[in-house]
Amino acid sequence: MMNRFIHSGLAVVLTLGMMGVSAAQAPTTPQPSQPVTKLDSTDRQFLNDAAHSGALEIQASKLALEKGRHADVKAFAQKMIDEHTKVAQKLAELAKSKGYEIPSDPSLMQKARLKALDVRDDSFDEAYAKEIGVSAHEDAVKLFEKASTDAQDPDVKQFAIETLPSLKHHLEDARKLQQTVAPAKQ
Repeated sequence: MMNRFIHSGLAVVLTLGMMGVSAAQAPTTPQPSQPVTKLDSTDRQFLNDAAHSGALEIQASKLALEKGRHADVKAFAQKMIDEHTKVAQKLAELAKSKGYEIPSDPSLMQKARLKALDVRDDSFDEAYAKEIGVSAHEDAVKLFEKASTDAQDPDVKQFAIETLPSLKHHLEDARKLQQTVAPAKQ
């Protein structure tokens, strides 16, 4: 009885094993997928830098909603969160379509900028307007201007071209905000 049980068990194991081997050797049907476009290193760097830049502005703007005192700072911050979140989603979709994954956080240097901004109290609004509103947008405009002319991948170039006008508009708004929150000179 015990012998028959062992033989039956071995037969099942061998059968399953053979099925596994034949399944492993069977040709698989190729899965349809989008062709992955190889991005050149400059285009990949642009995608990374753009992602870091957007993440910085979103996180700094969330901080401004918490710490900002001036109504215009809070309104600008909310606009930056809304608009940069949409751009970040488009950027992530573009990168994914190219087989590339972008970062979702600011760079280490940008995280240090956020920490420095976070320790501000009375001067927070002025620092946010200057360092994030103006300075970060100046950097972003330069980054996107360069990509709009130098990007090798046509989709990356088009993304930069389409995004650039709103970044320039943000920069104009930030300069106005900076004037609004600047301390009165005696």
